[in-house]
Amino acid sequence: MEVHTVTHVNHVEGPKSQYRYLTWITVIYVAFQLISDVTAGKLISIYGFPTSIAVLYFPITYLFSDILTEVYGYEQARSVLWKVLFASVTAGVVYQLTVYWPPASGFTINQSYVDVFGQVWRILIGGWLAVFAGDIVNNYVMAKIKVLMNGKMLWVRAIASTITGQGVNTVIFYVVALYGIIPTTILLEAIVTGWLLKSAVEAVLLPFTYAVCRILKQREGVDFYDVNTNFNPFIVK
Repeated sequence: MEVHTVTHVNHVEGPKSQYRYLTWITVIYVAFQLISDVTAGKLISIYGFPTSIAVLYFPITYLFSDILTEVYGYEQARSVLWKVLFASVTAGVVYQLTVYWPPASGFTINQSYVDVFGQVWRILIGGWLAVFAGDIVNNYVMAKIKVLMNGKMLWVRAIASTITGQGVNTVIFYVVALYGIIPTTILLEAIVTGWLLKSAVEAVLLPFTYAVCRILKQREGVDFYDVNTNFNPFIVK
């Protein structure tokens, strides 16, 4: 049973600083984003289809987006997203500095760092745009359906937000990063495969989403409804 300590008002009880688990959720969210940033280049084969290993765990970031929006509201989810994006951009810039800074004499494994951390800026920018746009769409759909359905059937908004958010994320990344570099037919195949796999992973994790949302609502004493929320994605706070 879902706990409705706050219903149909754009307000939460108590200051934000009293949220006991929001910081930890943010930390884990940032961690999985940074992990995905540096490991996405490894390709694996799933039933004969080549895809990034990140499809196995990158969807976890969307799981946290769902949890943040469901429990704390769109504004909190947007705030966390900006923190995640800042961390990812900062890490990306530092990675490139690591790659391009000349190694010391006798340092023989510099090429390993170049191979892992060296990415063209087109791919980095594509990743950042994809993360931001995909998460914003995910959170918007999640928040709107929650109000529309009066907080019932969490699975509907979780699946709908995942399909739309992951779709936007996948299309933007592949188009910005790889359009014109690989054949269009392969590009479209990669988009569809990645979209379906990432959506499937989060669907499998849906029971976890239910459990975490229920526990957080009870322990935090909040179940936010975005009735009067400003959905402008570019508000940073």
